[in-house]
Amino acid sequence: MSRLLFVDDEESIRLLYKEEFGDRGYDVVLASNGEEALEKFAATDPDLLVIDIKMPGMDGIEVLKRIREQSRKVPVILCTAYGEYKQNLETWASDDYVVKSANLETLFRKVERLLSRK
Repeated sequence: MSRLLFVDDEESIRLLYKEEFGDRGYDVVLASNGEEALEKFAATDPDLLVIDIKMPGMDGIEVLKRIREQSRKVPVILCTAYGEYKQNLETWASDDYVVKSANLETLFRKVERLLSRK
């Protein structure tokens, strides 16, 4: 079973990810901010991360930078409601980029594709 770490400051989004990805057989770990994400990354050794970009305190781009300092192997998907970040060169260190949607099918496909490469 693959372990996924979802990082999002919105509780409803985190709970949606936990339910939907948990129902598909993934072990889901949640973090509500960047600092918690780094702690859980170290403690749980996830197979893939999905990180929201816009968060108070440490944003998702900073989390991505710190994760990449520790590991280049673990896939990271940046997920945001703001499409303009795709043009930000700092986001290119991620393995994929998703604009948030009520329909999680795109995110499911990207997670499955990245995990199949491991």
